[in-house]
Amino acid sequence: MNVSLSDSNEFDVCIVGTGRVGLPLGLSMLETGLRVTGLDVDPAIRASVNQGIMPFAEPGYDELIARRSFQVSGDPAVIQSAASIVITVGTPLHTHIETDLDQIRRVLESIGPHLRTGHLVCLRSTVAPGTTQFVEKWIERNTALKVGDSLSLAFCPERIAEGKAYEELRSLTQIIGTHDQTSAERAERLFSGLAPDVMHTDYVSAELVKLFNNIARYVHFAVANQFALVADTFGTNIYEIRRMANHNYPRSHIAMPGLTAGTCLRKDFGMINEWSPYPDMLLAAWKMNEFIPTFLVTHLKQRVPVHDRKVAVLGYTFKMDTDDTRDSLVPKLIRYLEREMPSEIRVSDHHLSAEIELSPTRRVENWTAADACRDAHCVFVATNHSGYDDVLNQVALENPDAWIVDIWNVGQADKIFYQAKMLRD
Repeated sequence: MNVSLSDSNEFDVCIVGTGRVGLPLGLSMLETGLRVTGLDVDPAIRASVNQGIMPFAEPGYDELIARRSFQVSGDPAVIQSAASIVITVGTPLHTHIETDLDQIRRVLESIGPHLRTGHLVCLRSTVAPGTTQFVEKWIERNTALKVGDSLSLAFCPERIAEGKAYEELRSLTQIIGTHDQTSAERAERLFSGLAPDVMHTDYVSAELVKLFNNIARYVHFAVANQFALVADTFGTNIYEIRRMANHNYPRSHIAMPGLTAGTCLRKDFGMINEWSPYPDMLLAAWKMNEFIPTFLVTHLKQRVPVHDRKVAVLGYTFKMDTDDTRDSLVPKLIRYLEREMPSEIRVSDHHLSAEIELSPTRRVENWTAADACRDAHCVFVATNHSGYDDVLNQVALENPDAWIVDIWNVGQADKIFYQAKMLRD
């Protein structure tokens, strides 16, 4: 069924930035009947998408992309042929606690000469408070267009979890932040064929919705991680304590501990802390989550030497069953292990290619999980990928004296630190 938004344009929408946010959105919009195209500066992404191949893992889209109905251009002039423009480029932090607007600025400079009367521009990536207002000011200074009159502008945040985009784009409420009625109506029309419902607000409130969602999860996991640290310090079992604390208790839920990172959770607190000089619980949560790699190494050393031992690290991505390594804490874990001068560190992640990039100047072999664990003295479960439970059971059979560091409780031993032989009991 064709649900085109404007018959006077070749495309209903152009997705600017066809990465992990933009590509699933474009393909899902295409499936609803919209005419969709893309714009991306990365030639590797363009080549993959235009050949009908997903450039990263995201369940539900392989068949859609294989149709080759969604094509991506490297020419910014492509936006002229679309009624709406959705910008999904990244918004990282600088080295200091400061939002980096360079990618958004580069997009605006690229598409600015091609913006025209009647366009709807939607920001979609996580942004700091005030970013949409900055975009409005940029457009009105650098073009002859005026938001709310000749051009529409909205902030329409994505709130999907990686690996669940196909389902959640169709199940989550779409927040729409605007400063005028025309922009609000046009943005609602764009997303109403996909989202089950929409809620309207202003720019900053919409920006804060996304930040609050992510930061609340980050703080929640930081509490769980601190509980894990406290429990181990007292020689008690965090998994047993958590199970009892959560059992039939109606007023709180303690999360599982783990390496808490990723391109959203690890940085979004900074987009609010940028505007405050005072210590607060958000900075404390950041410190706690960042400390977990140190905790895992130092508390293992209290049980067994790491120096001159063979160490296996299972998992390198930041999240279970994805191929996304952005802002993963595993490289940090490896750096702390290297300080202990083990005889060898073997890294394994079956979601990645034959080599793993530890840094821009350093690559290491990606071992199979079985080979990485063979005769290893210590095995760190750094990511809770499916299948690692079987790997640990094999370690228990072949190398029962090996120490396992399993903050995700993949082995179901209900301990963070234990010898593999426990899995045989």
